[in-house]
Amino acid sequence: MNAPFPHIPVMLHEVMEALTPKDGGLYIDATFGRGGYTRALLNAAQTQVVAIDRDPDAIAAGQAMVAEFKPRLTLLQGPFGAMDVLLAGQHFSQVDGIALDLGVSSPQLDDAGRGFSFASDGPLDMRMSKSGPSAADIVNALDERELADILYTLGEERYSRRVAKSIVEERAKRRIMRTSELAEIVRRAVPRSNDGLDPATRSFQALRIYVNDEMGELSRALNAAMNLLAPGGRLAVVSFHSLEDRIVKDFLRRHSGKGASVSRHLPANDRQTQDPMLHLITNKPQTPTEEECAANPRARSAKLRVAERTDAPAGKEAI
Repeated sequence: MNAPFPHIPVMLHEVMEALTPKDGGLYIDATFGRGGYTRALLNAAQTQVVAIDRDPDAIAAGQAMVAEFKPRLTLLQGPFGAMDVLLAGQHFSQVDGIALDLGVSSPQLDDAGRGFSFASDGPLDMRMSKSGPSAADIVNALDERELADILYTLGEERYSRRVAKSIVEERAKRRIMRTSELAEIVRRAVPRSNDGLDPATRSFQALRIYVNDEMGELSRALNAAMNLLAPGGRLAVVSFHSLEDRIVKDFLRRHSGKGASVSRHLPANDRQTQDPMLHLITNKPQTPTEEECAANPRARSAKLRVAERTDAPAGKEAI
């Protein structure tokens, strides 16, 4: 069995300050990982926490924490985009705060067997839930145009067409099954930049996001949060790249009344359903301190956005 992987929760102090845990409060850690936010929420006050993760490894690793904090911690396996459904199954309806720490966790990145990173050779997998099509399935099955679109849209890879063409050429010789194989294919197709970023970085990001439908999950999670948060409850979202942050920023602005304006010509009932559901706590995202970035380099790109639920009723579909 592998030794446990270290995991440092990003912007922990800022997230706890935003959620302000209180005695008797119910909170969701929607991305449990190795339980950094969960432990902080449970230690901050006599809170109750529902923690969610779709990774079976995280669920298994979290059982010791469940026993430690019993009965205040409930750990559920599933996608955070379905948090409202998962909590309904536990007979919870409204919560006082939700923490969302997006992207891949340190244990997932550091375990070569999960195939998230090209730092070490491993199977080309990338599945957070360990189920469904893997990155190898995608790379070896999709046509060249589809691959190029994924790399450009989700990885912002300028050389997406060149990379897709190289992948299709190489897979005609043999199936691409290892992270090291794919990384080398991408490196041959993408010129090395002056910023020191490995040429394979954007392509690996794009495939991981696609395999796990991360943008879809984020949109569903933001919608679910509107249904779960009690008036005065807070949502704290830590994102790590521009695609995630753009979705979060647009959602929070739109539902705080700072997005598109509501027409006064709409019927009164329609205007009422569009009353702001959120109040922005952070107009601009918070970023980690220099000290945190020095101690944990993976925090460098993090952005925290926080909003508070109003008493306006949730719409049918927030996004």
